[in-house]
Amino acid sequence: MPTPTRMARYDIRNDGAGPYGVFYCDKCGREYRSQPDIAGTIATDVGRQAMGGVLRNVPIFGRAVADSVAGQDPRYSVTLTPQQLDGAWKQVQQYFRECSTCHQIVCLSDFDEQSGMCKEDSPRRAEIAQAEAEQVAGTMKGIAGVLGLSGAFSRASEAAKTASTMTARCPKDGTLAPPGTKFCPQCGSPMIQPEADPCPQCGAETHGAKFCPQCGTKIERVAAGVCPNCGAETKGAKFCPECGTKL
Repeated sequence: MPTPTRMARYDIRNDGAGPYGVFYCDKCGREYRSQPDIAGTIATDVGRQAMGGVLRNVPIFGRAVADSVAGQDPRYSVTLTPQQLDGAWKQVQQYFRECSTCHQIVCLSDFDEQSGMCKEDSPRRAEIAQAEAEQVAGTMKGIAGVLGLSGAFSRASEAAKTASTMTARCPKDGTLAPPGTKFCPQCGSPMIQPEADPCPQCGAETHGAKFCPQCGTKIERVAAGVCPNCGAETKGAKFCPECGTKL
């Protein structure tokens, strides 16, 4: 498992148990916190109090010397030595990766392990975006089922699917644009145009509609790999293995 060559952005905090490091993802800003050295804080504080108590009993200069020797109270300190900071980073380093392209230090949520790049620079950007969209859709479908909104969700999903077949799509980053757009407005890659879907009656473009918008003819569509006559699976054959219909 590759690890970053440098430390992520950080700051130091203290909630009363000793200082600790907070490290940030360069992409989303998500925080990953190390654990404070509570045992060390207690030991230091006990020694500090003991030393300070002894010195304060020295006449005249005892209190000034005690404050100087005892040092800063670790319960309120917001500083770490280089060794302590390195130890704090090692606690959370496993949750970070370094993009091989932009060299930003990002968390696992923004990194594509397969390409070794952040998701923004990964050549699989469109594939990742599609997978994330499908995951969100599955979650929303589950929520809709619990709330009794499955029918409305299905209709919305079907409408979105139909809309996507009416647009040009970038194969690199998944950007959608009006049909006829030749180049992606985001990255400049050649766009994939929507497939033609003409009406069998008048030839007008239907864009996946169930009825032709020009003549009203009902459009019968058959899933790929299925015989339009009997519905049997054709498995790429030129003639239906069940009824002999030419495919």
